[in-house]
Amino acid sequence: MLILIGIIPAAVATRSVVREYEDRAVSLRIMNVRNQCEILRNQLLEADYFHNTSSLVVNSQLSLLSNVYFGRIMVIDKSFRVIRDTFDLGVGRINVSEQVIQCFRTGSGSSQYDRDNHYIVLTVPVGEEDGKITGVILVSVSTNEIAQNVRSLEKRSGNIILISSIFVLLVGYLIARYLVRPIEQVTSAIEDISGGLENETISVTDYTETKQITEAFNHLLGQVKAQEETRQQFVSNVSHELKTPLASMKVLADSLLMQEEVPNEIYREFMQDITKEIDRENGIITDLLEMVRMDRTAANLHVKPVDIGKMLETIIARLRPIAAQRNIELVLDVFRQVTAEVDESKLSLAFTNLIENGVKYNVDDGWVRISLNADHRYFYVTVADSGVGIAEEDQEFIFDRFYRTDKSHSTEIEGTGLGLAIAKSAITLHNGVIRVTSKIGEGTSFQTRIPLAAVREGEE
Repeated sequence: MLILIGIIPAAVATRSVVREYEDRAVSLRIMNVRNQCEILRNQLLEADYFHNTSSLVVNSQLSLLSNVYFGRIMVIDKSFRVIRDTFDLGVGRINVSEQVIQCFRTGSGSSQYDRDNHYIVLTVPVGEEDGKITGVILVSVSTNEIAQNVRSLEKRSGNIILISSIFVLLVGYLIARYLVRPIEQVTSAIEDISGGLENETISVTDYTETKQITEAFNHLLGQVKAQEETRQQFVSNVSHELKTPLASMKVLADSLLMQEEVPNEIYREFMQDITKEIDRENGIITDLLEMVRMDRTAANLHVKPVDIGKMLETIIARLRPIAAQRNIELVLDVFRQVTAEVDESKLSLAFTNLIENGVKYNVDDGWVRISLNADHRYFYVTVADSGVGIAEEDQEFIFDRFYRTDKSHSTEIEGTGLGLAIAKSAITLHNGVIRVTSKIGEGTSFQTRIPLAAVREGEE
């Protein structure tokens, strides 16, 4: 970057300065030569040189001017014949060069600079006779000394730029090392954490940017650690949940095997208990399988028009016997009939989990109120209960997989902590959202919003 914004522009500027010097020097040379030719022109006219070329004053002036500027001077009359050549090569010859013809035609002089061969060619008209040019002075002047000066300047400027480049690169490297050091510290800290230093956090506050990066990384690291703790807790919970029914079934089965001629009443009681444990085990496995299925993309949705009101009525009818065991009232308020394009199976499972949670975490003689409403784009389902409520610090995590707010009462209330995660996954697959509001001892309310025309990619 330093080369791009510093050295390269400096090199371009130096080149421009050298070229400007060259152009200026050439312009001054042309002006000086032309001034000398103007003087010479007057001398030619005074000496009537075009009719008599033996003037010693004019010839010596021509030779002097040629020697001073290391050039060649030719005097050409109106018939384009060379009457004087300081090189004594073209006397008597006809010169019809473009510059000479142009000078006779326009009556004004001109000048050209040959940059590659380092010389200047200029013409100066001499006198007038009946409105015509008497002759032309054609001068070729060397600019070798200007070219040498240009090469010298280019060499010096090149050396200066080279030294400056080395200096800038060295300083730039040192500055870059200083500026990049905090980034290296962040990278090193991340590598250390990746290598297993789980208790470490990053703190590099040299710049605002590194401070923001480290804060964001520490936040992400905290989330990862929280998820890892949740996963470990889940593994522990699921292991316990899966082992407990198996252990109970084994105890019951061993009890039956150890007894001879077991009465039918005891036999039936033990078998009923075994059936309950099997159902419990099956429920845990079913939840795990549902969670896996919910991880798939929306392309697996089987979308079709569904009467949401009737779907909720079916769910409530299925859960009403469970609620009746604790005298919990299930109420459905339908404010508007809604038909939406959804996957009935997945969405039914989501609302089943929400309503079932409302019953499970409720108080005896409580209530669960389900409401349905809609506008031109979305339908809204709210599941509110009079239950125990959810602590504010838990509300952020209740939709995480395997998270349970009732860890101290896990043996009293059955569940794996997957219900709300399954519900949120199903609603998210439909491009919907779910929110919760709750207060301890006052109850909980889940509000969902789902598009009427949901995902169609998986429609079959």
